[in-house]
Amino acid sequence: MEFDSDAIISHVEELVEQRQWPALREVLLPLPAADIALILSELPEDRLPLLYRLLPKELAAEVFVEMEPEQQELLIKSFSDTELKEVLDELYVDDAVDLIEEMPATVVKRILQHTDPETRRSVNEILKYPEDSAGSIMTTEFVDLKKNLTVADAIKRIRRTGTDKETINYCYVTDPSRHLLGIVSIRTLLLAEEDDVIEDIMDTNVVYARTMDDKEDVAQTLNKYGFLALPVVDAEDRLVGIVTVDDAMDVMEEEATEDFERMAAILPTDKPYLRTGVFETVKSRLPWLLLLMLSATLSGIVINSFEESLATYSVLIGFIPMLTGTGGNSGSQSSVAVIRSLSLNEIDFGDLCSVVWKESRVAVVCGVLLACANFVKLLVVDRWLLQNLDVTIPVALVICLTLVCTVFCAKVVGCMLPLLAEKIGLDPAVMASPFISTIVDVMSLLIYFAFASLILGL
Repeated sequence: MEFDSDAIISHVEELVEQRQWPALREVLLPLPAADIALILSELPEDRLPLLYRLLPKELAAEVFVEMEPEQQELLIKSFSDTELKEVLDELYVDDAVDLIEEMPATVVKRILQHTDPETRRSVNEILKYPEDSAGSIMTTEFVDLKKNLTVADAIKRIRRTGTDKETINYCYVTDPSRHLLGIVSIRTLLLAEEDDVIEDIMDTNVVYARTMDDKEDVAQTLNKYGFLALPVVDAEDRLVGIVTVDDAMDVMEEEATEDFERMAAILPTDKPYLRTGVFETVKSRLPWLLLLMLSATLSGIVINSFEESLATYSVLIGFIPMLTGTGGNSGSQSSVAVIRSLSLNEIDFGDLCSVVWKESRVAVVCGVLLACANFVKLLVVDRWLLQNLDVTIPVALVICLTLVCTVFCAKVVGCMLPLLAEKIGLDPAVMASPFISTIVDVMSLLIYFAFASLILGL
């Protein structure tokens, strides 16, 4: 069924106004949890607890997970102790961890008071891992089997314990010490004979992650192999959890958003755009703007040092924005391509020479073609059509030679800086558009005035 959010939200609002609760329930129940959460987010907050209580227990828990932290906090404050416990009992451990990380301390205290001891222990276990590690996004709810079980016994175990697990698509074979021995899929179990032994049908070539691995690497591993879940082991190769594909997608979205924000010179934030306050937005943008503004004064210093020369050939001033802009755009193209390749593990620092060699050839071709087009434009448009007689062939030559060198330098700098940043442990996205543009602006001005001095005798 196609989800027309505007039409359904409008219909729900009408039913709320008319207090048609049974009809409203019939509208909401067939919808996926994510769509119900979207609908509830568009309605007045004072109606949220009432509408939420229309949902059956299991669906309500799924909707709760899909809500924004602000709505979750509002609901928790409106819940009775019994209602809160019912919701928490339906949450998977990783979702409970996410909830606790988002809530203020007073709400967290109440949440922990109403979770059962086993869940509380699992939550505390996950919370001890670093924020960017695989351990921080894993769930401890998975199906484990022993190698001496028959297929019939394994299926019975899955039926008995699987209802509380986040996924049963993969079952993990462990020894009594919880060391990971192999993996068997539900498909394999269903197609095997009932008296087959798990040890004979399990796959022992298991791809796994360690608890301290970077969560972005784990997400990329899931994407690479097309897995729905990935086992996570500790330093002693004991199975401690799994990372599911939905958590991996959240990680990839989070990392992509963070990279875009850094590339745009904005301090990363985990709040939606419309829910971020004005002063919080200013706080995330102002430091970078201040840094880039101060660094841009280097361009002013270069221009001031050639002030007398520019007074002689004032025509050169009008082409500075074009040269610096083209240089910045060229550098940004290379940096974005390299940052993307780094994030997908297509290249690493060892490929520096290959990357520079490729970008150098691209730069030469682009620079020469741009220079040729610009030379024609200068003589035909600027000199002939616009009658700007100061645009002579020597002036056009200075501009075009500067263009070639600027594009070359910009692309080399643009591809090298992200790789160098990765090597020394910095986020390569920091070396994107704004930062590279500032560096290239200074370089292009120095190249420009060097050619002007050489050809025009400034």
